[in-house]
Amino acid sequence: MTLTSARVHLDVPTRADVAAITEACQDPAIVRWTTIPTPYTARDATTFVDALVGPGWASDREYTWAIRRAGSTWLEGIVGYRTANRDLGFWLAPSARGAGLMHDAVGLVLDWAFGQGAPDVYWECYAGNTASASVARAAGFSYTGTGEARIPGRDGAPTTAWKGLRRADGSPASDLAWPAETFAAGDVG
Repeated sequence: MTLTSARVHLDVPTRADVAAITEACQDPAIVRWTTIPTPYTARDATTFVDALVGPGWASDREYTWAIRRAGSTWLEGIVGYRTANRDLGFWLAPSARGAGLMHDAVGLVLDWAFGQGAPDVYWECYAGNTASASVARAAGFSYTGTGEARIPGRDGAPTTAWKGLRRADGSPASDLAWPAETFAAGDVG
């Protein structure tokens, strides 16, 4: 299943993407804000492709797309949608940040999920991840609060998360304003 915009092409990650996934997952920000193994090796990337991506698609449990620039075969990031909680997660390699790729990728996945009948889609990130919060705001998510993350930290301990919801009909999911701490220095709310 592929999704495309003028800037990005989303398709299923394969073993051909192991080098790109491994390289990107050396980034301290990806390590900090996700639960990927650390240190991250090519074996971890192969396990991700073989044990998560393929079975996720086959079971209708989790849909994972590789984010590629239009016209390129190099994996620049990952965006995934989990059906059980109708939530999404994403990361982008440092070299691809700031080009609007994640904005397009998240928009395509949201449109796809709503087209599949999802009434809404949830998002959360560990508190402090202002880049993820910026993507969520730009994608039209309403801030719904701060609380315990659905996915615990790498060590299994509870972690605080910022949470959001985007409704299929576009109506606001909350009256809460995005708190100042969810904005990076220089961002305008």
